[in-house]
Amino acid sequence: MTTKIYNRLTEQEKREVRMYGCTEAQMKEAMEESITFRFSGPAMIAASMMSEAQEMLAHDNGGQFDLMVAEDVRRLLNRAKWVLFEYLTPAR
Repeated sequence: MTTKIYNRLTEQEKREVRMYGCTEAQMKEAMEESITFRFSGPAMIAASMMSEAQEMLAHDNGGQFDLMVAEDVRRLLNRAKWVLFEYLTPAR
């Protein structure tokens, strides 16, 4: 996301970008347009995200801790948690 676009976001949207790498609205749109979401459901999306995070962690870089990978994994796990809470948690 470019700086110009980022600077136009609300404080809440900036927080979402830091947590997820995109806004919640962008995630919701991507989820609901996904073929996997339509045919397999949100649990499969969340499980796929967690599997991808595991794969990212499994490929070490010669023993080097890569902060970029760690940040990507953190955001991916945050997105998986968002899917679980947004689509699979009963309304309170």
